[in-house]
Amino acid sequence: MANNKVKQIWASGKAVVNAWLAIPSGFTAEMIAQCGFDSVTVDMQHGVQDYISMVECFQAMGAHPVTPMVRVPWNEPGIIGKVLDGGAYGVICPMVNTPQEARNLVSYAKYPPAGTRSNGPIRAGMYGTAGNYQKTANDEIVLLPMMETKTAVENMEAIFDVEGIDGVYIGPSDLGFSYGLVPKLDRDEPEILKIYEKIVKECGKRNLNPGIHCSGAEGAVRAINMGFKLVTLSNEVGLMSTYARMQVNQTRKDSAGKA
Repeated sequence: MANNKVKQIWASGKAVVNAWLAIPSGFTAEMIAQCGFDSVTVDMQHGVQDYISMVECFQAMGAHPVTPMVRVPWNEPGIIGKVLDGGAYGVICPMVNTPQEARNLVSYAKYPPAGTRSNGPIRAGMYGTAGNYQKTANDEIVLLPMMETKTAVENMEAIFDVEGIDGVYIGPSDLGFSYGLVPKLDRDEPEILKIYEKIVKECGKRNLNPGIHCSGAEGAVRAINMGFKLVTLSNEVGLMSTYARMQVNQTRKDSAGKA
């Protein structure tokens, strides 16, 4: 297995800039992979991606220096093993609320003796030399359980103490939701910012890398300055529609009522 660029960036002390793909299209993936991101995550939870479209996205971005990652739909061994076999170098897993659930994630994603992942890296084995994949996969694959509920926050230290995770990924919409707030990405409520501070501090103590979902550059820069080590800039649907809306609005505004 080739070296994981995400881990190399973290080792250098920098933050990873991550893209997010909701559209099941190799063409879109190919375009996004050329925009300067460090990693590109296929979203199988809330995106309209399936397994075949994930593989197509990976194939399309293979020629570009981005790390392929996946947000799986759930913490379940079948899909986690399958996305890794398909070539994912990182797994972001939703709704990990307890240390046991974090241990399960590690177990599903790692080969024995560290875990219980079944051997058969159908696509992933093509990376690097034959037979090399199994030797390095446990070390190279990035595992980020998602912290997005009040329960997870209450279990924070215990989750962070689980061996084998590389950090944590914050879902701000669901996190706010579980505290009775409206779901949105770039949060500014003092009680949520306090949780972020604690996450960054506890991760720092354990050499873990906290990641977070943002709605664009502004929120991402704020998160990086807070100490987050991986920031997602919206998804490609958001980037496309935001820019399209901006162009349409500008055309109508600047054409003085002619459009």
